[in-house]
Amino acid sequence: RAPESGADCVHSRRDWEADREGAPMREDCLFLNVWAPAMPPKGGAPVMFWIHGGSFTAGSGAQAIYDGAKLAERGVVAVTINYRLGRFGFFAHPALTAEAGSDPTGNWGMMDMLAALKWVQRNIAAFGGNPGNVTIFGESAGGGAVNQMMVMPAARGLFHRAIAQSGGGRDDGTTLAAAEAKGKAFASGAGVAGNDLAALRAIPEEKVRGNMTLTNPESATYSGPMIDGKVIPGRGDTAFVNGKQAAVPYLAGANSYEIGFAPEAMRKPFTAMLGMALGPAQAGVKAAYGSDAAYEQNLVGDLMFNEPARFLAGLTATNGSWLYLFDYVPEAKRASEPGAAHGSEVSYVFGTNGAMGEPVSDADRAMAKLMGDYWVAFAKAGDPNGGGRAVWPRYRAADPVRLRLGAAGVVLESAALPALDALAKIADAKREAAPKP
Repeated sequence: RAPESGADCVHSRRDWEADREGAPMREDCLFLNVWAPAMPPKGGAPVMFWIHGGSFTAGSGAQAIYDGAKLAERGVVAVTINYRLGRFGFFAHPALTAEAGSDPTGNWGMMDMLAALKWVQRNIAAFGGNPGNVTIFGESAGGGAVNQMMVMPAARGLFHRAIAQSGGGRDDGTTLAAAEAKGKAFASGAGVAGNDLAALRAIPEEKVRGNMTLTNPESATYSGPMIDGKVIPGRGDTAFVNGKQAAVPYLAGANSYEIGFAPEAMRKPFTAMLGMALGPAQAGVKAAYGSDAAYEQNLVGDLMFNEPARFLAGLTATNGSWLYLFDYVPEAKRASEPGAAHGSEVSYVFGTNGAMGEPVSDADRAMAKLMGDYWVAFAKAGDPNGGGRAVWPRYRAADPVRLRLGAAGVVLESAALPALDALAKIADAKREAAPKP
């Protein structure tokens, strides 16, 4: 057993990473962590490969909430990874594109994930894992990465099941040209003119890192993942619509109060901004919710996460897909929180409730066991059912059903919701109107 995890990738720490405060950060950060069952089965245990969230600008695979010990106790090999963040992970510049020639450029963080998956294929058997049964799963940016992996030719065959937790899937995507423009703006601000590669690579680490935060993503000089035509060949939603996704079982969903992660003062302004972006369709969306209160509480989560999850579940149903809504609020927070905030499901999947010192009740632990059992069953057999749990039906677009995990346990409910239908119509029209490559 290694005594401690490797260094984190360089980034500006966030408040939700308090357990990693003081941990080393280096550019040399491409480490992964492995937890294995004490007695792996003959032929190897299923592998669960976790991609952490953090807007592609923060986080670490070594955070306490991602401790894979409880998953390993259930008979899987758990792997958590680091990947380069911010401009270290996602940066394009015309000089780098010219240097790369026919090779990919820009999406360094995605290439790190691919490299880690290839490492698993080569090495996981030595840890008792089965390289022929790998489930990729992730939350937020990690869930978005899972959705990208589903349609990336370079990832084909490296995994066999996929779970996207609050992973979106309706993004426009940033073109390589737009990412290069942002890279040039950053370089110019750092004093690098033209295509001077040596000067570009000499920019100090702290300048490259910047100070990206929730309220200041430095979007004028940072692109995030980009459609480079090689690692990410095109719009993800279009690839799913065209049936180009991996033919693997797929599980997806999101949380009931995603915006709860943001400071309260930001919630109404952010909802107002997204509502205005709907343009003339905003009035129809509001009407579909039935009340201003329902609109205010649900628009952000539905627009960014719940509707896209339903959309992708429908497009992957042929190979088996399952849709969920996580609505469980810890007993200690029920008086103050109206639903499950973004990221709050992660500790239930890993069984790491209390990792950050918060109070945990027996009911919280029971939900963690239930959710972990569904996730592990899916990783083992490509189906979350079994073990006497409530049956979770496969998703069918003709009669869409999702599993709500809440204080009452699990409840099956219709996913044919007027608000999601209204948002889907807008998203479909936007995709159809987008320029074709």
